Amino acid sequence: MSKYQTLLYYCYSHIENAEQFAADHLQFCKSLNLVGRIIVADEGLNGTVSGDSGSCAKYMTAVKADPRFKETDFKIDDVEEPSFIKMHCRYKTEIVHSGLRDPNIINPGKKTGIHLEPSDFREMMDRDDVVILDVRSNYEHSIGRFKNAVTLDMENFREFPEKINQLAKFKDKKIITYCTGGIKCEKASALLLHEGFPEVYQLHGGIIKYGKEVGGQNFEGKCYVFDSRVAVDVNSVNPVAISTCRNCGSVTEKMINCANPECNEHFTQCDCCGTLLDGACSEECKSHPRKRIYDGTGYYVKVPQPVNVKSKSRINDNVLD
Repeated sequence: MSKYQTLLYYCYSHIENAEQFAADHLQFCKSLNLVGRIIVADEGLNGTVSGDSGSCAKYMTAVKADPRFKETDFKIDDVEEPSFIKMHCRYKTEIVHSGLRDPNIINPGKKTGIHLEPSDFREMMDRDDVVILDVRSNYEHSIGRFKNAVTLDMENFREFPEKINQLAKFKDKKIITYCTGGIKCEKASALLLHEGFPEVYQLHGGIIKYGKEVGGQNFEGKCYVFDSRVAVDVNSVNPVAISTCRNCGSVTEKMINCANPECNEHFTQCDCCGTLLDGACSEECKSHPRKRIYDGTGYYVKVPQPVNVKSKSRINDNVLD
Protein backbone atom coordinates (compact mmCIF):
# COMPACT_ATOMS: atom_id res chain seq x y z
CA MET A 1 0.00 0.00 0.00
CA SER A 2 1.21 3.50 -0.88
CA LYS A 3 1.79 6.02 1.87
CA TYR A 4 -0.81 8.33 0.32
CA GLN A 5 -4.22 7.80 -1.21
CA THR A 6 -6.78 9.84 -3.12
CA LEU A 7 -10.48 9.11 -2.60
CA LEU A 8 -13.19 9.94 -5.16
CA TYR A 9 -16.81 9.61 -4.01
CA TYR A 10 -20.32 11.00 -4.00
CA CYS A 11 -23.57 10.23 -2.23
CA TYR A 12 -27.06 11.53 -2.94
CA SER A 13 -28.71 11.72 0.49
CA HIS A 14 -30.60 14.63 2.03
CA ILE A 15 -28.62 16.69 4.52
CA GLU A 16 -30.42 18.90 7.04
CA ASN A 17 -28.61 22.18 7.72
CA ALA A 18 -26.19 21.39 4.91
CA GLU A 19 -24.40 24.74 5.16
CA GLN A 20 -23.46 24.07 8.79
CA PHE A 21 -22.59 20.48 7.91
CA ALA A 22 -20.09 21.81 5.34
CA ALA A 23 -18.38 24.01 7.95
CA ASP A 24 -18.19 21.16 10.46
CA HIS A 25 -17.01 18.68 7.85
CA LEU A 26 -14.21 21.01 6.80
CA GLN A 27 -12.88 21.05 10.35
CA PHE A 28 -13.16 17.26 10.56
CA CYS A 29 -11.14 16.84 7.36
CA LYS A 30 -8.50 19.27 8.61
CA SER A 31 -8.26 17.30 11.87
CA LEU A 32 -7.24 14.29 9.75
CA ASN A 33 -4.73 16.38 7.77
CA LEU A 34 -6.62 15.70 4.56
CA VAL A 35 -6.52 17.95 1.51
CA GLY A 36 -9.04 18.10 -1.30
CA ARG A 37 -12.32 19.56 -2.47
CA ILE A 38 -15.77 18.62 -1.21
CA ILE A 39 -19.09 20.04 -2.32
CA VAL A 40 -21.98 19.82 0.14
CA ALA A 41 -25.58 20.51 -0.84
CA ASP A 42 -28.99 19.69 0.56
CA GLU A 43 -28.97 16.71 -1.82
CA GLY A 44 -25.70 15.14 -0.62
CA LEU A 45 -21.92 15.03 -0.89
CA ASN A 46 -19.43 15.11 -3.77
CA GLY A 47 -15.76 14.97 -2.99
CA THR A 48 -12.17 14.13 -3.76
CA VAL A 49 -9.86 14.04 -0.75
CA SER A 50 -6.26 12.99 -0.35
CA GLY A 51 -3.89 12.19 2.49
CA ASP A 52 -1.94 9.42 4.13
CA SER A 53 -3.54 5.99 4.03
CA GLY A 54 -4.35 5.97 7.74
CA SER A 55 -6.21 9.27 7.57
CA CYS A 56 -8.07 8.16 4.46
CA ALA A 57 -9.16 4.95 6.21
CA LYS A 58 -10.45 6.96 9.18
CA TYR A 59 -12.30 9.30 6.86
CA MET A 60 -14.05 6.49 4.97
CA THR A 61 -15.03 4.79 8.22
CA ALA A 62 -16.49 8.02 9.60
CA VAL A 63 -18.46 8.82 6.45
CA LYS A 64 -19.95 5.33 6.20
CA ALA A 65 -20.80 5.35 9.92
CA ASP A 66 -23.30 8.13 9.19
CA PRO A 67 -26.57 6.39 8.18
CA ARG A 68 -27.11 8.99 5.47
CA PHE A 69 -23.89 8.02 3.70
CA LYS A 70 -23.54 4.32 4.49
CA GLU A 71 -23.87 3.34 0.80
CA THR A 72 -21.05 5.64 -0.35
CA ASP A 73 -18.79 3.95 -2.88
CA PHE A 74 -15.21 5.19 -2.52
CA LYS A 75 -12.85 4.89 -5.48
CA ILE A 76 -9.36 4.62 -4.02
CA ASP A 77 -6.12 5.49 -5.82
CA ASP A 78 -2.65 4.99 -4.37
CA VAL A 79 -0.60 8.11 -5.09
CA GLU A 80 2.98 9.23 -4.57
CA GLU A 81 1.94 12.45 -2.86
CA PRO A 82 -1.33 14.17 -1.90
CA SER A 83 -3.29 15.28 -4.96
CA PHE A 84 -4.22 18.72 -3.61
CA ILE A 85 -2.54 21.58 -1.80
CA LYS A 86 -5.37 22.73 0.49
CA MET A 87 -8.62 21.47 1.97
CA HIS A 88 -11.88 23.04 0.78
CA CYS A 89 -15.41 22.04 1.78
CA ARG A 90 -18.09 24.32 0.38
CA TYR A 91 -21.87 24.51 0.44
CA LYS A 92 -23.56 24.84 -2.96
CA THR A 93 -27.07 24.42 -4.30
CA GLU A 94 -26.21 21.14 -6.07
CA ILE A 95 -23.38 18.63 -5.72
CA VAL A 96 -23.07 18.64 -9.50
CA HIS A 97 -24.47 21.70 -11.21
CA SER A 98 -27.25 20.91 -13.66
CA GLY A 99 -29.51 23.92 -13.13
CA LEU A 100 -32.37 21.46 -12.60
CA ARG A 101 -33.57 21.45 -9.03
CA ASP A 102 -37.19 20.41 -9.51
CA PRO A 103 -37.47 17.07 -7.64
CA ASN A 104 -40.33 16.10 -9.95
CA ILE A 105 -37.85 16.07 -12.84
CA ILE A 106 -34.51 15.18 -11.24
CA ASN A 107 -34.37 13.13 -8.07
CA PRO A 108 -31.50 10.62 -8.11
CA GLY A 109 -32.74 9.14 -4.86
CA LYS A 110 -35.93 7.97 -6.55
CA LYS A 111 -35.40 7.41 -10.26
CA THR A 112 -32.29 7.03 -12.43
CA GLY A 113 -31.10 4.82 -15.23
CA ILE A 114 -30.33 1.20 -14.41
CA HIS A 115 -26.88 0.90 -12.83
CA LEU A 116 -24.56 -1.37 -14.78
CA GLU A 117 -21.56 -2.91 -13.07
CA PRO A 118 -18.32 -2.57 -15.08
CA SER A 119 -18.39 -6.20 -16.29
CA ASP A 120 -21.96 -5.80 -17.58
CA PHE A 121 -21.07 -2.51 -19.25
CA ARG A 122 -18.16 -4.19 -21.03
CA GLU A 123 -20.46 -6.91 -22.33
CA MET A 124 -23.07 -4.46 -23.64
CA MET A 125 -20.92 -1.66 -25.04
CA ASP A 126 -20.38 -3.12 -28.54
CA ARG A 127 -23.95 -4.20 -29.23
CA ASP A 128 -25.73 -2.68 -32.22
CA ASP A 129 -28.73 -1.65 -30.13
CA VAL A 130 -26.61 0.29 -27.62
CA VAL A 131 -25.38 3.88 -27.63
CA ILE A 132 -22.59 4.83 -25.21
CA LEU A 133 -23.10 8.45 -24.15
CA ASP A 134 -20.36 10.57 -22.59
CA VAL A 135 -21.99 13.20 -20.36
CA ARG A 136 -18.76 15.02 -19.51
CA SER A 137 -17.48 18.35 -20.82
CA ASN A 138 -15.35 18.95 -23.91
CA TYR A 139 -12.03 19.25 -22.11
CA GLU A 140 -12.68 15.92 -20.35
CA HIS A 141 -13.59 13.78 -23.35
CA SER A 142 -10.97 15.45 -25.55
CA ILE A 143 -8.22 13.65 -23.66
CA GLY A 144 -9.98 10.31 -23.24
CA ARG A 145 -13.29 8.54 -23.95
CA PHE A 146 -14.75 5.14 -24.72
CA LYS A 147 -14.32 3.86 -28.25
CA ASN A 148 -17.26 4.93 -30.46
CA ALA A 149 -18.86 6.96 -27.66
CA VAL A 150 -21.25 9.79 -28.49
CA THR A 151 -19.88 13.05 -27.09
CA LEU A 152 -21.60 16.40 -26.64
CA ASP A 153 -20.12 19.83 -27.35
CA MET A 154 -20.54 21.46 -23.94
CA GLU A 155 -18.35 23.56 -21.68
CA ASN A 156 -19.95 22.22 -18.49
CA PHE A 157 -22.64 19.82 -17.33
CA ARG A 158 -25.32 22.49 -16.87
CA GLU A 159 -25.53 22.61 -20.68
CA PHE A 160 -26.64 18.97 -20.81
CA PRO A 161 -30.43 19.66 -20.70
CA GLU A 162 -30.24 21.82 -23.83
CA LYS A 163 -28.29 19.13 -25.68
CA ILE A 164 -30.87 16.37 -25.22
CA ASN A 165 -32.68 17.21 -28.46
CA GLN A 166 -29.53 16.15 -30.32
CA LEU A 167 -30.02 12.64 -28.93
CA ALA A 168 -33.58 12.15 -30.19
CA LYS A 169 -32.35 9.93 -33.04
CA PHE A 170 -31.23 7.38 -30.44
CA LYS A 171 -34.62 6.91 -28.76
CA ASP A 172 -34.96 3.43 -30.24
CA LYS A 173 -31.62 2.41 -28.69
CA LYS A 174 -30.46 1.48 -25.23
CA ILE A 175 -28.61 4.53 -23.88
CA ILE A 176 -25.72 3.94 -21.46
CA THR A 177 -24.34 7.08 -19.88
CA TYR A 178 -20.91 7.37 -18.31
CA CYS A 179 -18.72 9.96 -16.59
CA THR A 180 -15.65 10.00 -14.35
CA GLY A 181 -17.09 8.62 -11.12
CA GLY A 182 -20.81 8.28 -11.80
CA ILE A 183 -22.26 11.41 -10.25
CA LYS A 184 -23.23 13.23 -13.46
CA CYS A 185 -24.92 10.09 -14.77
CA GLU A 186 -27.34 10.08 -11.84
CA LYS A 187 -28.86 13.32 -13.11
CA ALA A 188 -28.25 12.77 -16.82
CA SER A 189 -29.98 9.39 -16.85
CA ALA A 190 -32.87 10.73 -14.78
CA LEU A 191 -33.38 13.58 -17.25
CA LEU A 192 -33.23 11.21 -20.23
CA LEU A 193 -35.96 9.07 -18.67
CA HIS A 194 -38.04 12.19 -18.01
CA GLU A 195 -37.64 13.19 -21.66
CA GLY A 196 -39.06 9.87 -22.87
CA PHE A 197 -35.99 7.74 -23.57
CA PRO A 198 -37.34 4.27 -22.75
CA GLU A 199 -34.17 2.33 -21.91
CA VAL A 200 -31.51 4.21 -20.00
CA TYR A 201 -28.55 2.74 -18.13
CA GLN A 202 -25.48 4.19 -16.45
CA LEU A 203 -21.99 2.90 -15.74
CA HIS A 204 -21.88 2.39 -11.98
CA GLY A 205 -18.80 4.03 -10.50
CA GLY A 206 -17.87 5.60 -13.81
CA ILE A 207 -14.63 5.35 -15.75
CA ILE A 208 -12.51 5.04 -12.60
CA LYS A 209 -14.34 1.98 -11.29
CA TYR A 210 -14.38 0.45 -14.78
CA GLY A 211 -10.60 0.75 -15.00
CA LYS A 212 -10.03 -0.73 -11.58
CA GLU A 213 -12.40 -3.68 -11.94
CA VAL A 214 -12.09 -4.80 -15.57
CA GLY A 215 -8.91 -3.14 -16.82
CA GLY A 216 -10.46 -0.28 -18.76
CA GLN A 217 -10.86 -2.14 -22.05
CA ASN A 218 -11.77 0.14 -24.99
CA PHE A 219 -11.30 3.36 -23.04
CA GLU A 220 -9.09 5.41 -25.33
CA GLY A 221 -6.71 7.99 -23.89
CA LYS A 222 -6.61 9.06 -20.24
CA CYS A 223 -9.32 9.97 -17.76
CA TYR A 224 -9.45 13.59 -16.68
CA VAL A 225 -9.58 14.06 -12.89
CA PHE A 226 -10.15 17.18 -10.83
CA ASP A 227 -6.89 17.35 -8.91
CA SER A 228 -3.19 17.96 -9.48
CA ARG A 229 -2.79 14.67 -11.39
CA VAL A 230 -5.00 16.18 -14.14
CA ALA A 231 -5.37 12.85 -16.01
CA VAL A 232 -4.85 9.21 -15.03
CA ASP A 233 -4.36 5.94 -16.88
CA VAL A 234 -7.42 3.69 -17.09
CA ASN A 235 -6.84 1.11 -19.82
CA SER A 236 -4.36 -1.69 -19.14
CA VAL A 237 -5.85 -3.97 -21.83
CA ASN A 238 -5.68 -2.10 -25.15
CA PRO A 239 -4.53 1.48 -24.42
CA VAL A 240 -4.24 4.11 -27.14
CA ALA A 241 -3.57 7.88 -27.06
CA ILE A 242 -6.14 10.05 -28.84
CA SER A 243 -5.34 13.66 -27.89
CA THR A 244 -2.93 15.96 -29.73
CA CYS A 245 -0.92 19.06 -28.93
CA ARG A 246 -2.84 22.23 -29.69
CA ASN A 247 0.32 23.94 -30.95
CA CYS A 248 2.08 21.35 -33.14
CA GLY A 249 -0.44 18.51 -33.54
CA SER A 250 1.77 15.78 -32.13
CA VAL A 251 0.20 13.07 -29.98
CA THR A 252 0.22 14.02 -26.30
CA GLU A 253 -1.89 13.29 -23.26
CA LYS A 254 -0.57 16.19 -21.21
CA MET A 255 -3.20 18.78 -20.31
CA ILE A 256 -2.29 22.13 -18.77
CA ASN A 257 -3.64 25.59 -18.00
CA CYS A 258 -2.14 28.49 -19.93
CA ALA A 259 0.53 30.20 -17.83
CA ASN A 260 -1.15 33.55 -18.50
CA PRO A 261 -3.74 33.79 -15.67
CA GLU A 262 -5.90 36.17 -17.69
CA CYS A 263 -6.26 33.46 -20.34
CA ASN A 264 -5.92 30.29 -18.22
CA GLU A 265 -7.20 28.20 -21.12
CA HIS A 266 -7.21 24.48 -20.46
CA PHE A 267 -5.65 22.56 -23.35
CA THR A 268 -3.33 19.74 -24.39
CA GLN A 269 0.30 20.64 -25.04
CA CYS A 270 3.37 18.46 -25.59
CA ASP A 271 6.50 18.98 -23.49
CA CYS A 272 8.42 20.40 -26.45
CA CYS A 273 5.86 23.16 -27.09
CA GLY A 274 5.52 23.67 -23.35
CA THR A 275 9.22 24.46 -23.20
CA LEU A 276 9.16 26.68 -26.29
CA LEU A 277 6.12 28.65 -25.10
CA ASP A 278 7.00 28.46 -21.40
CA GLY A 279 3.63 26.92 -20.57
CA ALA A 280 1.58 29.45 -22.55
CA CYS A 281 -0.92 28.66 -25.29
CA SER A 282 0.51 31.29 -27.66
CA GLU A 283 3.35 33.76 -28.14
CA GLU A 284 1.00 36.53 -27.03
CA CYS A 285 0.30 34.80 -23.73
CA LYS A 286 3.99 33.93 -23.33
CA SER A 287 4.84 37.64 -23.33
CA HIS A 288 2.01 38.67 -21.00
CA PRO A 289 3.31 40.66 -17.98
CA ARG A 290 1.32 38.54 -15.49
CA LYS A 291 2.47 35.19 -16.88
CA ARG A 292 3.04 32.66 -14.12
CA ILE A 293 6.23 30.66 -13.69
CA TYR A 294 5.92 27.38 -15.60
CA ASP A 295 7.26 24.41 -13.67
CA GLY A 296 6.48 21.80 -16.32
CA THR A 297 3.12 20.74 -14.83
CA GLY A 298 0.81 23.52 -15.99
CA TYR A 299 -1.12 23.19 -12.74
CA TYR A 300 -1.59 26.38 -10.73
CA VAL A 301 -3.24 27.32 -7.49
CA LYS A 302 -6.16 29.53 -8.38
CA VAL A 303 -5.27 33.20 -8.26
CA PRO A 304 -7.54 36.29 -8.26
CA GLN A 305 -8.16 37.82 -11.66
CA PRO A 306 -8.92 41.45 -12.53
CA VAL A 307 -12.58 42.40 -12.49
CA ASN A 308 -14.47 41.67 -15.74
CA VAL A 309 -11.82 39.21 -16.97
CA LYS A 310 -13.49 35.89 -17.68
CA SER A 311 -11.49 32.82 -16.67
CA LYS A 312 -11.32 29.88 -19.07
CA SER A 313 -10.01 27.62 -16.32
CA ARG A 314 -11.28 24.08 -16.06
CA ILE A 315 -8.81 22.51 -13.69
CA ASN A 316 -8.95 24.99 -10.83
CA ASP A 317 -12.49 26.28 -10.57
CA ASN A 318 -14.71 23.54 -11.94
CA VAL A 319 -16.98 21.38 -9.83
CA LEU A 320 -15.95 17.87 -9.02
CA ASP A 321 -17.32 15.06 -11.21
